[in-house]
Amino acid sequence: MYKTINPAETAPPELHRLMLGAIAPRPIAFASTVDAAGVPNLAPFSFFNAFGVNPATLVFSPSRRGRDNTTKDTFNNLKEVPEVVINAVTYSMVEQVSLASTEFPKGVNEFEKAGFTPLPSEKVKPFRVAESPVQWECRVRNIIETGKGGGAANLVICDVLLVHVNEGLLLPNGLINTRAIDLVGRMGGDFYVRAHGEALFEVEKPLTKPAIGIDSLPFTLRNSPLLTGNELGRLGSVEHAPTEEEISAAANLEEVKSIIENEILTFDARTEKLHRLVRQKLNEGKKREALIIGFLLK
Repeated sequence: MYKTINPAETAPPELHRLMLGAIAPRPIAFASTVDAAGVPNLAPFSFFNAFGVNPATLVFSPSRRGRDNTTKDTFNNLKEVPEVVINAVTYSMVEQVSLASTEFPKGVNEFEKAGFTPLPSEKVKPFRVAESPVQWECRVRNIIETGKGGGAANLVICDVLLVHVNEGLLLPNGLINTRAIDLVGRMGGDFYVRAHGEALFEVEKPLTKPAIGIDSLPFTLRNSPLLTGNELGRLGSVEHAPTEEEISAAANLEEVKSIIENEILTFDARTEKLHRLVRQKLNEGKKREALIIGFLLK
């Protein structure tokens, strides 16, 4: 059963809570701006992401306040000085970032209130956050105001001019060390998520490689009550179906023969044991071997 919700018939605060709870985790843009007088402002926004690399484009939204339909200092500053530094948020600084989201009166310096160290930027007026391991100096290309009511988005489209990366986070191939950067993401309510330790996992990208797809798996395999959708997805990502030679060779493996040649077992029992073996091979990282075993009972 699903509860169907019509946004046009839902109060903005209720819809806002639903979106924050269901569209997550969201990266956080810790945005540094200045007003026309050069007074700095620092605030986090989780309506944020990267949208292209040629040109390098980041977009975030300092939305209108839902309770009184006012605009935020970040938005007002960008109207005066269309430049911003977007700083990455890590676990070691998340409490300070949350503190910076306090609605201090205009003119209050959140760098000081939240205990952050300002670093001069090279191409824009706003300061960088020294505690952040990645800082994006940006010029605002465009601001799209999607509405005039409370909760309406203000899409700030940014061109990246310079990126500053802590060298200690770079791997020899030039990529960010995902296991070391320790980023956090925003969830609903007071919840955050930490991209660290056991929370991280890898899924091989298929990109241009072929894949057989779940629909090419044997009926008993794709309708297995034991195997999960993720496990079937892994099997379906194999580039080529097993050959008859591979299937015959797998049938002669001792761990397989003990199952398929056991006359005491029913067909369903043999199927279940084979599927458990498929799962075992997947957990061992032997994806093709798992697939071949799964083809033994067509």
